[in-house]
Amino acid sequence: MTTHKILLIVGGGIAAYKACELIRLMRKDGMAVRCVLTASGAQFVTPMTLAALSEQPVHTSLWDLKDEAEMGHIQLSREADLVVIAPATADLMARMAAGIADDLATTLLLATDKPVLAAPAMNVRMWQHAAARRNVAQLKADGITVLDPDEGPMACGEFGPGRLPEPEAIMAAVRRHFTGHSPLAGQPDFADATHRPLFGKHVLLTAGPTREPIDPVRYIANRSSGKQGFAIAGALAALGARVTLVAGPVNLATPAGVERIDVETAREMAAAVKAAMPADAAVMVAAVADWRAEASAGQKIKKSGAAPPALALTENPDILATLSIAPDRPRLVVGFAAETENVIEHARTKLAKKGCDWIVANDVSGDVMGGADNSIHLVTAAGVESWEKLPKDQVAVRLARKIADALA
Repeated sequence: MTTHKILLIVGGGIAAYKACELIRLMRKDGMAVRCVLTASGAQFVTPMTLAALSEQPVHTSLWDLKDEAEMGHIQLSREADLVVIAPATADLMARMAAGIADDLATTLLLATDKPVLAAPAMNVRMWQHAAARRNVAQLKADGITVLDPDEGPMACGEFGPGRLPEPEAIMAAVRRHFTGHSPLAGQPDFADATHRPLFGKHVLLTAGPTREPIDPVRYIANRSSGKQGFAIAGALAALGARVTLVAGPVNLATPAGVERIDVETAREMAAAVKAAMPADAAVMVAAVADWRAEASAGQKIKKSGAAPPALALTENPDILATLSIAPDRPRLVVGFAAETENVIEHARTKLAKKGCDWIVANDVSGDVMGGADNSIHLVTAAGVESWEKLPKDQVAVRLARKIADALA
C-alpha cells in the first residue's frame, strides 16, 4: 500500500494546538507527516510536541545549514504528496497571496509543485475583511484549495465564521484528495463552479434523530448520531449542489456550503421538508421516530409507587412516503433503512411501500450508529448493489457521485 506523504505547515494562532490531533489522525491513516512550524506557531505548540507525534524532525528555520546541506528547502517542498496548512492565519495567507518568501514556510509554498490545502483560522472580522476575501480569492485562483472555516465562539470572545475546521473535517478533505474525490472532481480548484456536476441543483437532505416529548424532561428518540447524513450533505455541497439540511438534535458542525435548519420532532421535520421544496433530489437519511406520545404532559411525570403510567402512542407523519407522492416530487427520492435483520428483504419492501427511487440499507445491530464506518446496500428497482465497509465520509462521497450521475 502506498504511504501518502504530508508536509504540514503549522501557522501561529491559538488553533495551532489542533494540529496535534490532525497529525494523530494522519498517522492513524498510515500517512507519513513532516512538520514545518512557523515562528509564531512555536508560541503555541513546541517543535518537540510535533516531532513526538509525527516521529520526524520538525523544521523551523530556512537557515538551518544542516538541513540545507542534507535535504534543501526545494527538496522538502517537493517530496510530499500534499502540503497542508493548519492553521492558515490571515498573515500567512496574505503572504502566500502576494508571493512573499521571507521564512521557511512561505519559501516552501512558493517553491512547491504539489497540491496545497489551507485550513483558515482567524478572528471573524479578519475573515470577513475585504483584504482577506481578496487573498482567499487569489489563493483559489492560484490553484490552492481553501477550506471554509467553522462558525462558533472564539478565544477572543466573539462569535462567527473564522474558527479552524475540526481536525476530522480537515482529514476528510485530505482523504478526498487521495481518493480522487476532490471538491471539483478532477478540475483545478480554481475552475468555474459550472464544472461541478451538481451545480445548479437543489438537494434536500434530512439527518439525525427526532425527539418526541413525553413530558418536559423525557422524550422518545433513537441512537442516530447524524454523522452519515452530515457527511452526505458535505459531499453533495462539494459537488456544487445547493444543499438544504434539515437536522434533528445532534452535536455536529454544519458542513461547508450547506444551509442548515434545526428541528426536534418528526412533525417539525415534516414541516421543514415541505417548506424547503422544490428540490431536484431528496435524501432522507434521518432516523425519524415512528411514534410520539399522544399527549405530552405539561409537568414532569412523577413516580407514584404504583404501576408505571400508561403511555399512549400515535403515529408520526411518514415524511418519505409523503414526499414520494407529492405533486412537486423531486426527480430522485432516496430513503434510508436502518435494519437489524433481513436487511435487503426489508429494504425491498420499504422501496415498494414508500414509493421512492432508492433505498440505502444498512445493518445497525453493531456499532454503526455513532460509529465511524458503514457498510450499505443500495437497493433500486434494478437490483441490489452491496458496498464494502468504508468510513462514513467515503460512503458519502460515493453516494453523492451516484446522485450526480442520476441527475445528469
